[in-house]
Amino acid sequence: MATNLVSVVMQFLTPDMIAKIASVLGLDRNIAQKAIAGAVPALLASLADVASTPNGARQLTNTLTQQSGSLESLKNLVGGAGQNLLAESGSNMLSGLFGGGALDTMAQTIGKFAGIGEGTSKSMLGMLGPVVLGSLGQQQRSMGLDASGLASLLTSQKDQIAAAIPSGLASQLNAAGLIDGATESLRSGAAAASAAGGRIAEASERTISGAGQAASALASRTAVPQWPYWLVAAVVLGGLVWFALGRSGEDTVAQVSPPATTRTATGTVGKAPADLTVGGMNLANQINASVGSIRTLLPGITDAASAQAALPKLKEAVAQLNEVSSRATQLPPEGKSTLVKLIVVATPTINQMCDKVLATPGAGDIAKPAIDELRGKLDTLART
Repeated sequence: MATNLVSVVMQFLTPDMIAKIASVLGLDRNIAQKAIAGAVPALLASLADVASTPNGARQLTNTLTQQSGSLESLKNLVGGAGQNLLAESGSNMLSGLFGGGALDTMAQTIGKFAGIGEGTSKSMLGMLGPVVLGSLGQQQRSMGLDASGLASLLTSQKDQIAAAIPSGLASQLNAAGLIDGATESLRSGAAAASAAGGRIAEASERTISGAGQAASALASRTAVPQWPYWLVAAVVLGGLVWFALGRSGEDTVAQVSPPATTRTATGTVGKAPADLTVGGMNLANQINASVGSIRTLLPGITDAASAQAALPKLKEAVAQLNEVSSRATQLPPEGKSTLVKLIVVATPTINQMCDKVLATPGAGDIAKPAIDELRGKLDTLART
């Protein structure tokens, strides 16, 4: 069976993961589930739009390549020491692909749909970004796809992605200019066809001729009258076969059964667990501080003068990472693993910033030694 990208992502977002995200955002679990169920196909639909041009497909492939962490490594970051870095890194990656304005609009739209604030919605998108991109990157690697192949995969999934957008959200996304009218109509038509398939299956005595008549009736009522009769009939028959085979739990989107009890997410945002403290230094907090400083410095390097002015602080940040690296040798294996995950989440965004500085005339040559040292240190920490 062909891969269903929405299902692949939702399989990772287990009830426990949704409960952790809800706890971090201060949301009721059911509200968080509603927001996530809308956000996942919305993000995939936007990624499909990005990949629809050759330049966009290459940019998406580069972003997926830079996301070196595994999906499993993200689980401990949600609600843990790396939560802030995870959300910030995800937001930066999505902004780089969609544009900051589009991401803000998506946050507003999904927030309105789920009944949550824009800031909360944007934080949620930041957390989901690495999950969606990680799932897509996993599929790209397993299938051996280049940029063109990735674009073809997303194009082939547009029908399923559109059908997965919850009722009511597609029209809001369309009105906001985040998806086109065809996608919204497709979502409505697919939902109607699925419902028609269920009704036909319940009758159990329908013939092929009867199914064709039902399709004709559906075509007269649907919001997309431009669909050919034979296509509507095929969709309805597909719904009949789908129902007869039984609904697979793996292919159900936004229908995650609630856990028996709601678990409280472990860890506190911005605070590291005890096993990351060595010699009185909280290594996770030190990484947060160093990475925050680097992310503030690099965008400000726009010419030779600003590059020269930034060197002392860049060297200071590298020195702090050196201190973390030397103390990290005293951590137990579990602590080292957590530390590595923090670095893996932070690295893609930093690499993008470094590349931009190196490509800036007059600034690149001055900043290159410090950037090379910084990248080397991050690489060393990622192998701790």
